[in-house]
Order: sequence, then C-alpha cells, then structure tokens
Amino acid sequence: MPDKNKLVLITGATGAVGPRVVHALDQAGFLIRSFSVDTPTSGMFPQSVEVLIGDVTDQVAVQSAMQGVDAVVHMAALLHIVNPPPELREKYERVNIGGTATVVEAAIKAGVKRVVLFSTIAVYGPSDGRVLNEMSPTHPDTFYAQTKCAAEQIVLNARGADGKPLGAVLRLGAVYGSRIKGNYERLTRALAGMFIPVGNGLNRRTLVYDKDVGRAAALAVSHPAAAGRVFNVTDGGFHTLNEIIESICSALGRKPPRLSLPVGPIRIVAGLIEKGASTIGIKAPVTRETVDKYTEDIAVDGSLIQKELGFVPQYDLKAGWEETIKKNSFK
Repeated sequence: MPDKNKLVLITGATGAVGPRVVHALDQAGFLIRSFSVDTPTSGMFPQSVEVLIGDVTDQVAVQSAMQGVDAVVHMAALLHIVNPPPELREKYERVNIGGTATVVEAAIKAGVKRVVLFSTIAVYGPSDGRVLNEMSPTHPDTFYAQTKCAAEQIVLNARGADGKPLGAVLRLGAVYGSRIKGNYERLTRALAGMFIPVGNGLNRRTLVYDKDVGRAAALAVSHPAAAGRVFNVTDGGFHTLNEIIESICSALGRKPPRLSLPVGPIRIVAGLIEKGASTIGIKAPVTRETVDKYTEDIAVDGSLIQKELGFVPQYDLKAGWEETIKKNSFK
C-alpha cells in the first residue's frame, strides 16, 4: 500500500496522459506535486495537487521542485512528430536526454527513492512479424525514439545512496483516451468522415488506454520489484489495424470501410506529392513515411508487468474506444 505521506513529483503533468497519471496516483494515496511548462486548466487536477511551473531543462527549477520528494514520474518530453526537420534533433536531445539527466541528477541529490521514466515501445522499431518483449534489441528509427532510448539508459544507470537502482522504465504502447493526440486522433477523425484505409489491415498494433497507464505508473512508483527494470505497458494484447478500425467505427456508430487502397501505388503517389511539395517549398500533406508508419507491424508483449508488478489492464479495445469517443468530439 502507498504511504499516504509519500510525495511524488510528476513532470509533464499537463501533457496528453498527464492528468490521468495525476488522478491515478492521487487515488492511490500519494501526495502530488506537478511540474510542467504549461499552467493546468481549471479542474484538470485534484485540489490537493501542488502545482509548479517550470522546464525540465532548467537545473535550478528542477532542483527546487525536487525538495522533499520521495519519487518522480518523469513524463516531460518532446513527443514524436511525422518527418521532423533535421534542425529539430537538437531540441529532441536537449529536452528528452538533457531534461532526463537534469531530473535524475536532482533526484539523486535530493535522496529520491524512485524515478519512473515514461518511454515508448517505438524504441524497438517495427516488429516485422515477430512479437517483441523487454529482452528484444532496440532499433529506434526516429529522433523521438532515439532520444527516449538514451533517456532510458540515464534512468537505468542511476543509483541511490545505497548503491541500488533508482529508476524504472515504462515503455508505453500507443496511448489513446480522453486527451488523444497524434496518429490515432487523425485516424479517428478520418473514420468519422470519409476514409479509405491503405493496405490489407493485417499489420498489428499495440495500444493502451490512458487510465491503465495511470495505474501502471502508480505501481511502478511503489513496487519494490520495479527498481532497475523495464516494462512494456499495453492492454495485454496486440490488434490488427482492421480490429482497431472496427472498434473505432463501432464507438462512432459507423460501419467500417469496406474498401482499401493498395500500399505500393499509394506510396508512389505519396513520393510524387513529397517531391512536388519540396519543389514549391511547402510541407507535403502525405509522405512515404506516413504510409510506412500506417502499415508497419508493431506487436509488443506486455505480460511482464502483469507477472512482476501485478498490473491488470482494465480496458480492452471496445471499452477504451467507447470511452474515448464519448469524451472527445469526433462526430
């Protein structure tokens, strides 16, 4: 059981999954201090949450926020975007690697007992027909995944005053829920209108609902077996893209698309669009990378955290997407 007086610092608390994590730890009985660059909107957090505004790359602000803290959930990061420009690499490194180093150094100095890093299953790269687990080699192929991989090592290498591991890493599946963003927000909006999928839809994806992410974080903060470990956080399975589309359409009250477009020709067209957009100096609305990401296979095993920490996902695809659609305006 959590110590009612244990203070947890949550960085990036106003992000997409942040409020879910704050509420989960609050319900688990922890005291909470949030730390983010944005001011939380009214009602975002329970009234008992102490709110601090600051940047994880600011050593002075981080050290100040770390005073009296027992554990940290480090979520603050520059997230993935499709086809980022090369000049953005420096910012990814500064925020995701440098920010993590700053948080860990301050945590060690303050005598914090646990640092939980939110990472991503994107560090594995495509699964290419295999099922990946925590022992699988990492092949990060984006700025985001590469910098998260480096951040993981900073956390896993950290040691407390007793020489024992200080960190735990949660590699999250694709997160969806009340503040859905990114690829799945775009897919859901497309399915709410007129959308024809690309490919046969048999490529697999690994997802997790945001409320389950919060519950996993609460376990990782307090469970002795989490120290020095990496855990994939998923809904307990993986799903074909067709199954995901069917679940989204069911929640929207729509029939899933009956037609699909072949990958090869669509990728060629995307390449032509890229070339044309580059010629006139604008950003292409669709790229070959977009097509590749849509059709890639990502199957990741999330059973270890269930066995080791007793994590039990509460949301399957049906329940998760029904609640997501109810809490967002897609229709």
